[in-house]
Formats: sequence, C-alpha cells, structure tokens
Amino acid sequence: MTTTAPGDATPADPRRTGATGGSTVTSPPDEDARPPFAPPPGPRAVRRRLTAEIWIVLGLSLGRSGVYAVVAILDRLTREESLGSQTATLNPSRSPRPWLDLTYQLLSIGFALVPVALALYLLSANGRSAVRRIGLDGTRPWRDLGVGAGLAALIGIPGLGLYAVGRLLGITVEVQAAALNAAWWTVPVLVLSALQNALLEEVIAVGYLMERLRDLRWSGPTIVVASALLRGSYHLYQGWGAFAGNVVMGLLFAEYYRRRRRVMPLVVAHTLMDVFVFVGYALVPDEWRDALLLS
Repeated sequence: MTTTAPGDATPADPRRTGATGGSTVTSPPDEDARPPFAPPPGPRAVRRRLTAEIWIVLGLSLGRSGVYAVVAILDRLTREESLGSQTATLNPSRSPRPWLDLTYQLLSIGFALVPVALALYLLSANGRSAVRRIGLDGTRPWRDLGVGAGLAALIGIPGLGLYAVGRLLGITVEVQAAALNAAWWTVPVLVLSALQNALLEEVIAVGYLMERLRDLRWSGPTIVVASALLRGSYHLYQGWGAFAGNVVMGLLFAEYYRRRRRVMPLVVAHTLMDVFVFVGYALVPDEWRDALLLS
C-alpha cells in the first residue's frame, strides 16, 4: 500500500469524490453551459414583436402627432369661432433673440430626425442596408430628382387649389406657413425644415410602415390605405380640407412606393413642395397672399 505524507496530498474535489470509498460521482451541470443558439421565435412571437415595434416608432413620431391633431381638431370644432376663421402657424419663431431662435430651430430639426434614425436602424436589424431596402440611397440621383419634381407638380398645384377651396368653404384653417423673424438664416432654416418634414414623413409613414406591414403579411391595398390615413391624421389640425388632401397625396405616394420600392423620389417631391410653400410664404408680399387666398 502506498502512503502519502501529510501535506503532500491534493485535496479531493468534493464535486467528483464521494463521501465514502472514493467513488466518482457526476458533477452538477455548469450553469453557464447552455446551448450556443436559442431556438428561433415562432411566427406568433415575431408578429407580436413587430406590432409592438410599430406602435413604439409611431408613438415617438407621426402617431403621436396624429393623436395631438385629433385633439386639436376637436378643440377647434368646439370653439365659438368658425373653423375657417382660425389660424395654424407652421415654423414659428421661438425667441426674439436671433441667435437663440436659430439654436432652437436647429435643435428642433435635429431631434425630429431621431425617429427616422430609429426606423432605419430597426429595418437594418437583419444585416441588410435599410437605405437600400427602402430606396433612400443616391444610386439614381437624376431619375429620382425628375420623378420627384413631377410628383411635386402633380400633387402641389392641385393641393394649392384644394386649400383655396377649403378656405372658401370654411373647412380649412388659415395656415401661416412661416412665421420666423427676418434674419440671414431664415431661408436656410426653412429649407432644412422642409427636408426634415420630408424625411420624417416619407421614411416613417411610407418606407418603414409599409415594410413592416408587409412583414406582417398585410395585403397591398390595405397597406396603401393605412399609410394614407396615417398621413391624413397628423394634418387634421389644419381642418378637413387638409386631411382629405393629404390622404389623396398619401394614396399616390404609397402606391408609388408599393410598385417601385423607392422612397427617395417621395422625399424629393415633399421637400420641393414644402420649400415652395415655406420660402414662398416668407417672401411673397401680404397682398399677393391675400389675392391667392393663402392668408
């Protein structure tokens, strides 16, 4: 029998040696030893997650604007003054001090684009480029510019006529498209505001929403109508005429995206229309606006 001197023995591992007879027992499983990959979620779990994601993105952006617009139109309709005699101001001045007003304007534009970044990030979760997925890239600049200009004319010119009719019928409020104090940066900020509106609305209401509803297996016509109604909802604060006009615009833009899967021409069109309205309103004399029923 071999003996071991005191102090030379290696302590037995209690996880491997039994209490008697030195028999070997199975060690308890390691808590960190898990399968390297979890099983993929089922279709129902995927649908729940996508649905929750859509509500979160909309709740941070255009859905929130839509809820506020519904409350705003209820407020307007329950006032003593008629809807046609009320006013909605876009791009208001935020401070009488020019440098501080400019700071507020740029911060507002920058933070308004955060939901756009979030939507693009979520669309790229599978590793595919989100800007390529929804056609927001610059691979066809001249074609996108031409199509965008055509869409701007197709929507913008009748849109001005619809606004004038709405004003005559008293179902559209007076929209003051620009109320910034005159400064060297007024026109550049209005152009940036137009681009911000275009990116926010076209990326989320068209590109993101339509892609996600497509992932949820909605039918094409239903997706187009949902996108158009969302666009109309957050314009309700301007009255029923603006709601109807933006639903029509939404139907056209959403159908174009459904067929072409490209959102850049829509961004171009929306930017051109808003630049024309914002900058034009700021530069056109008051008497001209009155003659054109724009004020």
